[in-house]
Amino acid sequence: MTVKERELSLAITGMTCAACSTRIEKVLNKIDGVDANVNLALENAKVHIHDDQVTTEEIVTRIRKLGYDVQEEKQEFDIRGMTCAACSTRIEKMLNKMPGVDKATINLATESGTVEFLSGVVTAQDIVERVKKLGYEAIPKNENQSQEDYKEKEYKQKRTKFIVSAVIALPFIYMMIGHAGILPVPGFVENKWFQLILATFVEFYIGGPFFVGAYRALANKSANMDVLVALGTASAYFYSLYGVIRSLVQPGYKPEFYFETSVLIITLILLGKLFEARAKGRTTVAIKSLLNLQAKEATLIKDGEQVKIPVENVQVGDVLLVRPGEKIPVDGSIIEGKSTVDESMITGESLPVSKQVGDEVIGATLNKNGTLTMKAEKVGKDTALAGIVKIVKEAQGSKAPIQRLADVISGIFVPIVVGIAILTFIVWIAFVTPGNLPHALDAAIAVLVIACPCSLGLATPTSIMVGTGKGAESGILYKGGEYLETTHYLNAILLDKTGTITKGKPEVTDFINLGEDSDEALLAKIVAAEESSEHPLAQAIVEYGKEKGVLSVSVSEFEAIPGHGIFAKVDDVPLYIGTRKLMSRENISMDDHEQTMSKLEQDGKTAMLVAYNGQLQGIIAVADTVKETSKQAISDLKALGLDVYMITGDNKRTAEAIARLVGIDHVFAEVLPEEKASKVKELQAQGMKVGMVGDGINDAPALAAADIGMAVGSGTDVAIETADVTLIGGGLEHVVKAIDLSGKTMKNIRQNLFWALFYNSIGVPIAALGLLAPWVAGAAMAFSSVSVVTNALRLKRVKI
Repeated sequence: MTVKERELSLAITGMTCAACSTRIEKVLNKIDGVDANVNLALENAKVHIHDDQVTTEEIVTRIRKLGYDVQEEKQEFDIRGMTCAACSTRIEKMLNKMPGVDKATINLATESGTVEFLSGVVTAQDIVERVKKLGYEAIPKNENQSQEDYKEKEYKQKRTKFIVSAVIALPFIYMMIGHAGILPVPGFVENKWFQLILATFVEFYIGGPFFVGAYRALANKSANMDVLVALGTASAYFYSLYGVIRSLVQPGYKPEFYFETSVLIITLILLGKLFEARAKGRTTVAIKSLLNLQAKEATLIKDGEQVKIPVENVQVGDVLLVRPGEKIPVDGSIIEGKSTVDESMITGESLPVSKQVGDEVIGATLNKNGTLTMKAEKVGKDTALAGIVKIVKEAQGSKAPIQRLADVISGIFVPIVVGIAILTFIVWIAFVTPGNLPHALDAAIAVLVIACPCSLGLATPTSIMVGTGKGAESGILYKGGEYLETTHYLNAILLDKTGTITKGKPEVTDFINLGEDSDEALLAKIVAAEESSEHPLAQAIVEYGKEKGVLSVSVSEFEAIPGHGIFAKVDDVPLYIGTRKLMSRENISMDDHEQTMSKLEQDGKTAMLVAYNGQLQGIIAVADTVKETSKQAISDLKALGLDVYMITGDNKRTAEAIARLVGIDHVFAEVLPEEKASKVKELQAQGMKVGMVGDGINDAPALAAADIGMAVGSGTDVAIETADVTLIGGGLEHVVKAIDLSGKTMKNIRQNLFWALFYNSIGVPIAALGLLAPWVAGAAMAFSSVSVVTNALRLKRVKI
């Protein structure tokens, strides 16, 4: 017996010392038939496998169980040649069986695929070759920048073929009308040679791709739409050809011709495919609109001169001039001037936003009425617009869990239909109309043609494409189809307070000096300590200090105490600013001032205690203004049937005051950052589907733990990266819109799936009963896909 050998080259991450590489090598070499050599310097493992008993997945699993990881690549492909759901399902299934492929997703609607695979085990070229063997073409996206040109060229070719086929079909249509007694039929139209020549041209030239596709599918032991069309039209054509030949060798034989059946079926299917292609093109309009938002030029200020340059040539650090009415070319910050900026194309917010020196601006937004000088900070693929386009593209190419049903059905549908068609033929020719071959053939062909599963494959992805595009236009970015689906199942929503319910820009409202230092001296110490903190409350205190003109004080140490406050050494003396818990931990008495604290907190203010040199020295209160839209949004969330919770590190009194103001009944107060995720899990343990909305680094674990994590776009990159849905506008009304759009998209998908399944469930029996002419079945099949895509496009017009 021949021993199979193969070698893997795995890039391993997480190794920190020689002990790591030795450990991995030792574990792998204990596997029978494996010879491994792990190189720490190259972060690489050469694994030689001597037989077929060990899979690549087993090797990778062993490495990951040791606490290390194997590097993966992610490649997008344009997939050409797919005609129905059976094609995409087949390609996806075969790629997922390839050793080294972690996950492959093929999208019929976008004619694209995304493959995640292990570096050193499989390459992009291996995937291209595997798809080619299946009879399709895969082109890596980074090697092909002309997919739109290709689709347009393909559309024009199909249109030309349809026009030719339609012209050829006209005599056959005229003949059918004539047979109904409406019009006289010229003799040449019924001439067998005339019909044979025209039908042969349509069958094998116009309809040639169906036969090629059918051959490739059958050669790979699968079946798709091409198989059904080829079988149906070929049956009609060759039966008619048999009649022509028999009439030549058997004088007096009166054949029945069905050339019109094959011609009309192919013509009508081509027409349906044309409508489908145009409709599918409209589903990607959101991406095109986003790309068209970008400015084409920028005004560069260099050596005191203004120079117009293409926006692609802008570099980080360049100083740019933006005049009134011009688009801001890239992301950056204002260094001179003030204006209002229309950010609606990015955030979905209709009102312009005031901007001044120090404020950030987003590329592609519109400068309204003032001249701005800005510094470029993010260009090219790093801009906010590029990030949005990337997220929308990935979401449109992803699959929702509900699509699994369609994939399963599509995988087995065609063989079942072929079986039903054969059974229909046998029943008709043996029992219904014994010996009547034309009638039996008609019924079998009608079954084959009407059952093509095109609409089933388009039902989910087209709605996902339109839904995610609609969301992007409204400032809502779903990171995948699964999140778009899951969002509408939420029945509990957990809202972070600061920056989510409130504006996240608090101001000092009260400063109470309880010690012997002057107000200026105590405030200077507080400001000096808070300058090292990035917390919004700290920034508010620093701003307050600047307004009061306090002098600088020396700080030698600083420590942020999450959920409690801060510690610093000011003039080498310990200073604590924070909560009651912090004061209790440091054994600092505060009983005499509890009433003052309570009064501030009942007014919705965050009151912080200040202790210096072991003694309570002051209280500083900060209030964060509630966003104008929060109260109405919370009311709308309740109207959708959700239980609304607020979660905050603030004390209970302050939290409850804010909650009363916006209409929230459930409050989690004094929650430490690391405890937020556990609160999410508590609600999930009660059987709730939980959505978490936050904007800060300390919200990231809770966003990850929630069924759906939503990050407001004004929040940190960490929060946005962790979340499943990004709300660019930053207001809670976007949460309502995200849930509403999810529900409407899922309703649309269910409608599509119902009609696709209902159509086939009803159409096949009707055809089998002989109640449907084959060409009518062809027309119905062709337009079923168009109806599904058209229904999906209705999402573009829904109000959210």
